[in-house]
Amino acid sequence: MNFLAHLLLGPPQPQQALGSLLGDFVKGPVANLALPPAVREGVWLHRRIDVFTDSHPLVLASKARVSSERRRFAGIMVDMFYDHLLARHWARFSAQPIEHFTQQMYAGLLAQQALIPEHAWPVIQRMAEQDWLSSYAELEQLERALTNMGRRLRRDNRLAGSVLELERDYGGFEADFLAFMPEVIDYAATQAAALKSDPDLRALLSGSPNA
Repeated sequence: MNFLAHLLLGPPQPQQALGSLLGDFVKGPVANLALPPAVREGVWLHRRIDVFTDSHPLVLASKARVSSERRRFAGIMVDMFYDHLLARHWARFSAQPIEHFTQQMYAGLLAQQALIPEHAWPVIQRMAEQDWLSSYAELEQLERALTNMGRRLRRDNRLAGSVLELERDYGGFEADFLAFMPEVIDYAATQAAALKSDPDLRALLSGSPNA
């Protein structure tokens, strides 16, 4: 899942939402991250959702829809395609208009600059300034995001032009996504509940960094 999906699936509290986003930017054991416990909780949930997603049959079916020439990067593409489909079908999964949701998220993220790793801050700034999250609904903007991502990768890739893969089998990707979303929503809710009810997990995530 990509930025928009992780923010929807994670808790809405600002620090936990920040952790949901930072899952793509921080490495190492969650308990050792030099972040407040609530941010660590968001990172932990992000990683749990990624593990669930990466092994799910519907997501694997979507990756198999990508042509052999680009399949090496199918994981990145499908993550982005799913954010596009989420933006397009937003009203099915949230009662809050996407414009209100994204502006609320941008404001909460930008207000926590002191907690954001230096290398992640420019990305989050651009995300808010250019409204990446809502813009994923438009194929032109999705193509731009994938092309820019391809430029940032250090290895050769074929992300530029990869929206063609989505357009060639739009109905197939859409069907996979719509079947998958209720399952990942239920999974994320179960994991979020564990954050509240499992004392051992809470103790792990609340411990001092490097403990």
